[in-house]
Order: sequence, then structure tokens, then C-alpha cells
Amino acid sequence: MRYFLHIAYNGKKYSGWQRQKDALGIQEVVETSLTKVLGRPTTCVGCGRTDAGVHASQYVLHFDLPQAIDFDAVFRFNKVLPDDIVVFDVLPMDEKAHAQYDATKRTYDYFLHFTDDPFLNPLSTLYTEGDMAVDQMKAAVDLLVGEHDFRMFCKRPDIYKHTLCKVSATQLHLNKKQNRLHFQITSNRFVRGMIRLLVGNLLKLGEGKITLEEFESYLNNEKKPPFFNLAYPQGLYLSKIEYPYLNVEMKSELFGLLKKEF
Repeated sequence: MRYFLHIAYNGKKYSGWQRQKDALGIQEVVETSLTKVLGRPTTCVGCGRTDAGVHASQYVLHFDLPQAIDFDAVFRFNKVLPDDIVVFDVLPMDEKAHAQYDATKRTYDYFLHFTDDPFLNPLSTLYTEGDMAVDQMKAAVDLLVGEHDFRMFCKRPDIYKHTLCKVSATQLHLNKKQNRLHFQITSNRFVRGMIRLLVGNLLKLGEGKITLEEFESYLNNEKKPPFFNLAYPQGLYLSKIEYPYLNVEMKSELFGLLKKEF
């Protein structure tokens, strides 16, 4: 039996999704908890990687068992998992269903706030550089739609056969009070560090430190960004995984709170 596990996590304390030798990854915590509940060594395959400190309001993984689960797995898993990792659904799937390879689209959201706030600081990125040219940033975000080579927005292009990604939707919103910013991007795939590098360069554009033409030249691989502008991780969320055969309903209430004033 193959199962999809629909979870969410706060990534603050973790070194990303993937199991690592010298740091604690979310995968290790989940596999340890599954093993404890199921009474057998259990490994899982996630829908993708997230960097250290990055969150997921929706994440999908799969694991295999020799027989069907016959107990309240959501309750049992959540009882042994730490409070910053939550299981929403345990979904029986076809044995060939694959959490990573079958995903056709992924959506990420990035949140910034401009006024220090003890409740927003762990969930959004505090940015205090002053007024930004949001119109220029929106124009740059519009350029991202379509298939592009994101080599200049990749931390490790050497580990990929190619760095082409097909972006299907983007948006950038400044809230009514003009003290919070929300960036969203949907693509068939993402390469390492892509969104944090995009946001970092969008902020440089907003500050007037690069031009829209320069940003476009990075996107067209005509010019390399002069600085490694990697935005902070705490404002970034993996928020939606799409499959051709499954609609995973978002269960986390976090976005309702973060997007309330937009």
C-alpha cells in the first residue's frame, strides 16, 4: 500500500526538508515518527526540497506499507510529531503514485513586512530599507511568466541537467496600509535557491540599486547579478502542490492570517 501524507511545517528550527548527516531535517523527524507509530522502519519521499528555515503550509510525501492502515493515522501521527509539524491527511494511493515526480505545479509565497512586529517576525521577513518602487517590482514579476532559463537565479546550477522552469502565474501585492508585501509564483519546477534569489533581486530593483533592464538581462542570461542577493528564508512558504489525479485541499489557516490585510 502506498500512502500520501499531507502535512504542513514551520521550518524555523530545521535545516530544510531533506535528511542530513550533521543537521536536523524535517524528513528525519517525520520518518522517526512514522516508524514509531507503524512499528516498522519507514522511509518517505517528499514532493521537493525546502531550504533551512523555509516553511510549508502544504507539503506532500509518500511512504509504503505491506498492508492497509486500520487505525486513526492522522491522530496517531500528530500525537508523536512535534508541534511545528502537523499531518492533515493520510491518503491511500495507487502504488505507482509518486509525491515528487507526479507533481505538475508548485506554488510558493513570500511575505515581507516593513514594521517590526514580534508576531510577524517569525513568519514573515522584516525589511526596513525604506520606500520601494513597487511598480518596477511588479513589472519585473510579470516578466517571469513563461519558460525561462533561471540559471542566474540558482544557487547550484551545476547539479542540474538544465535550469529551465515554466512559470504559469505570478503576482505581487502591497497591502492597503503599505506596510506588507506578498509575492506568489507558480511553476512546473524550481531550482535551488530560485525564489529567494528572485526576491533578493526584486528588492534591489525596488531600492533602485538595479534597473528593470538589468533584472531582465539576468532572466535572459545576458548578465550575471553583481551580488548574491539571497532573501531571508522565514518569509518563504511552499503553499500548493498540484497533481493531475488529486486535489489536495489547503488546510492550514496561516495564509488567512498573513493575507488578511491584503
